[in-house]
Amino acid sequence: MKIHEYQSKELFAAYGIPVPAGRVAQTPEEARDAAEAIGDFPVVVKAQIHAGGRGKGGGVKLAKSADEVAAHASAILGMTLVTPQTGPEGRVVKRVLVEAGLAIAAELYLSLTVDRETASVLIMASAAGGMDIEEVAEKSPEKIIKVRVNPLAGISGYHCREVAYGLGLPPAAAKSFLKLLPALYNLFVDYDCSMVEINPLVVTEDEQIIALDAKVTFDSNALFRHKDILDYRDLDEEDPLDVEASKYNLNYINMDGTVGNMVNGAGLAMAVMDTIKLAGAEPANFLDVGGGATAEMIENGFRIILSDQKVKALLINIFGGILRCDVLAQGVVAAARNIQVTVPIVVRMEGTNVEEGRRILAESGLNLHTAVDLKDAGEQVARLVA
Repeated sequence: MKIHEYQSKELFAAYGIPVPAGRVAQTPEEARDAAEAIGDFPVVVKAQIHAGGRGKGGGVKLAKSADEVAAHASAILGMTLVTPQTGPEGRVVKRVLVEAGLAIAAELYLSLTVDRETASVLIMASAAGGMDIEEVAEKSPEKIIKVRVNPLAGISGYHCREVAYGLGLPPAAAKSFLKLLPALYNLFVDYDCSMVEINPLVVTEDEQIIALDAKVTFDSNALFRHKDILDYRDLDEEDPLDVEASKYNLNYINMDGTVGNMVNGAGLAMAVMDTIKLAGAEPANFLDVGGGATAEMIENGFRIILSDQKVKALLINIFGGILRCDVLAQGVVAAARNIQVTVPIVVRMEGTNVEEGRRILAESGLNLHTAVDLKDAGEQVARLVA
């Protein structure tokens, strides 16, 4: 789960991580009040959406007076902001963060994420902050500092000193950094984060370290431990189909193709999407109904997939272990009839009571195609959407 910059900075401040003075606003009048409360110009007006690259899209403006703040807020609020991370459809801006300006001497990059290959927390830092870190990593990988922390042992002084030394910080800034990094690590661990990023982390002219930006992403599987974080969730920033699927405990991710697919198991779903692409088509979604799927879950899955107007055919691939194939087939037939499915459906299933399941599908009178294996399923559905 992602949260907004201003929310991330609330968490930062709670952990003693320095952030600029700022207030969130939903109207130009609130933005003006926020600037006057800060009491010193210039200030920055920043669009609040779950995407980076906001400045390149016109979502970050410098203001030297209260009138400029109101004008910038009026222009940004309600705009559809398009950045490299939003896709061409962009995101509608509903909030702005009004924040004190800083006298910046240097911009750094700092992030923490999970390194699954080494089962460690990976600290990445670079003196080339304020830029796309992917571009820096591609063109100048030597500028990226990487330090791994064993989560069982936790962060130590030598981890922090290694990063600070690599960044070439002046003495006063290094002293501040050695306090900031352990605090950021503690936040990362305490809240089961999958990523915390500050870009840029700035060194001011008086050698203070301040988080000018903030991104925090949480492991959604751990949110049951953090009920307070659920209050930060902004459904307007999520795909409506993803939100709808979450109501029924369905793991759904919307994609750009024309083949809808429903699978029980995340690994199997990945294999199905690969099969669809190998057959020359493109998947329209990732949908894992789980091993204990019920007829109701299948029907809701159908409804969510087929509400996507791009979908021209549906591929169902189920391994009947916990969910028997005959129960699946009954659920598919009932769902197809209840929501009046008009696109062709390819069904591949193996496991318990598979022959009975195939019989139910064959005698349903619906536009259903049975596949003998996964390759056959992919080829059939590719032909149907060609």
